[in-house]
Amino acid sequence: MRKIYKISVVSLAFFLVGCDSGPDYKRPKLDLPSVTKDNVKTANEINKFVVAKWWNVFKDQTLDKLEEKALRNNVNLKQALANVEIARSEIGISESNSLPQVGVNMSRTKAYGSNDTAMMKMGRALNPNAERSDTTDWVFGTGLSYEIDFFGKYRRANEAARAQFLASTAAKDWVLITVTSEVAKAYFALRALDAKLAIARRTLKSREESYRVYKSRFATGYCTELDFLRVQAEMSSVKTTVLNLETAVAKAETALGVLIGSSPRELVLCQTTREKTIENLKIPSYVPENLPSDLLARRPDVLQAESMLIAANAQIGAARAAYFPSISLTGMFGFESMTLSKLFNSGTETWNWSGNFSLPIFTGGRILSMDKRAKAQYKLMLAGYEKAVQTAFKETLDALVVNRKNREIVTSRTTQVNALKKSYFIAKKQKDSGLIGLLDLLDVERGLLAAEIDLVEALQNQLNAVVDLCKALGGGWKCGN
Repeated sequence: MRKIYKISVVSLAFFLVGCDSGPDYKRPKLDLPSVTKDNVKTANEINKFVVAKWWNVFKDQTLDKLEEKALRNNVNLKQALANVEIARSEIGISESNSLPQVGVNMSRTKAYGSNDTAMMKMGRALNPNAERSDTTDWVFGTGLSYEIDFFGKYRRANEAARAQFLASTAAKDWVLITVTSEVAKAYFALRALDAKLAIARRTLKSREESYRVYKSRFATGYCTELDFLRVQAEMSSVKTTVLNLETAVAKAETALGVLIGSSPRELVLCQTTREKTIENLKIPSYVPENLPSDLLARRPDVLQAESMLIAANAQIGAARAAYFPSISLTGMFGFESMTLSKLFNSGTETWNWSGNFSLPIFTGGRILSMDKRAKAQYKLMLAGYEKAVQTAFKETLDALVVNRKNREIVTSRTTQVNALKKSYFIAKKQKDSGLIGLLDLLDVERGLLAAEIDLVEALQNQLNAVVDLCKALGGGWKCGN
């Protein structure tokens, strides 16, 4: 009978040790689009996700160098990496709570008894020569303490710490994608400004030549003052555009310098290397056109949100464990002596052990409030996860549409510029032949300038659309071949 009792107690203990409080995590069911053949085809073609190298789709060495420098020096990335290290250390702290704690302690206690105590007065009554007590006590011991995690308080806390580590790692990956996306866009913006500045300077040179001609004609009476003033105004307008673009180029260079982590000295001396004009920057020959089926597994922000949800779910279990008893064991083995030289002699050994059982009965609602807080935190993280999923699908769908439309816009703008260039040459010949007036020529030239700048912006938007798609997909892609 006693044997059966012992087996029952041991079995119960093992059962309790394996019993975790709180719900086990289950991924929330969301109303997601079904996987189609096109989705699968796209997912297969995007066959490798490489966060750190997604920008290789542009095949631009200057951009590659800028991105690599950003990976080394960007301040936001350094902060994200530090957060990962903090989260990793939190796992170690959490794991230590479920392990026995062992320590060594050595103490020296010196005590003097008071002459006024009842014991000393009694002692002097029996022995008038008695002196007050004067004792020294040396103790050296090794102590052990261990709280038995019957109800999974520490296991749930460790589960939460690991989930938070995964969340910080995903957050770092998202910062990486965001920073490298910003670097690419800043580089494309700089190349676009260079192109606009070149167009504006070319137009300014033409206007300055016209101004010199009409100034001479006006001085000799061969043109009206109205025509001269119009030419002068057009030249001043383009000159203002050139000055504004030069300012924008300088600011774009320093903005890019900050993104790639340039030092203050480098910012002062900032001059970004140029390799290709924006017209010659490569647009990927293949760009996905359908929603990939593995989108949620690719996006670091979605993985971060789900990891935070897992951590919040585990915290519910940790909070609920506070309702249950806490059982801890402590023990000490060591040596104790009145003199240090005899501390480790035979017969000075000392030891003790104790067990502690505690069960909260009234805590003023603290445990209940902690439980409610953990549940509310889970609801908050659930809403964050749902929002992250919504954002992922929205950004991806938008990026897919924008990519398609921007290709069409670039084609349309190119046709417009080519037509205006031809009309400008025709108008110039007609102006020289006296078939049209100066105002007509200026209108055509003004339209050409605006169209050329619009084409540059369209090219920049097309490049940015590819960047946005890479970011929306959680990284770049490689076509299957």
